[in-house]
Amino acid sequence: MADQPRKPPIQPQTTSKRQWSLADFDVGKPLGKGKFGRVYLAREIKSKYIVALKVIFKEQIEKYGLQHQLRREMEIQTALRHPNVLRLHGWFHDDERIFLILEYAHGGELYRELRKLGHLSETQAATGRVKIADFGWSVQSRSKRHTMCGTLDYLAPEMVEKKAHDYSVDNWTLGILCYEFLYGVPPFEAESQMDTFKRYTV
Repeated sequence: MADQPRKPPIQPQTTSKRQWSLADFDVGKPLGKGKFGRVYLAREIKSKYIVALKVIFKEQIEKYGLQHQLRREMEIQTALRHPNVLRLHGWFHDDERIFLILEYAHGGELYRELRKLGHLSETQAATGRVKIADFGWSVQSRSKRHTMCGTLDYLAPEMVEKKAHDYSVDNWTLGILCYEFLYGVPPFEAESQMDTFKRYTV
């Protein structure tokens, strides 16, 4: 990994004439497994650049009707350029799978680290380099929305109460995450979703 170039040679397929394929990569150990596919450590053969290769099974995406959501997630993540956003370099597909070429975050998943440690110190919570990697429920919108999506423990009250809301609900979620970093659990966590909802409304 020490031989990696400072700037990735890989560019998103939307801005590059290069058509990627699995033959362009040496695929290594698995990094994680989800409902719709798996993530592997991989190296682009020509440049030796290390990436995470996310493999999504088309059958699963079609089964749950998530084609539009996946397309939106890819478009948003490709367009974002920020040190705290995991970079989506490009993608390609074959008959059965979609491959996302992602920036490799060597620190692994924050949630896994938090479960291992129990909680973070104030210094760790304040100065760690976190990267947002999942854009499954994200939208690009300037208008207020009424959609309730996400995990109840992290939702802002206006979302739980199904009121109109905008991007400012992300500030609430950030506060919930900071609390969980320091104490190991979200502040409104309960045995059931109904009990969590009651804690919100008390």
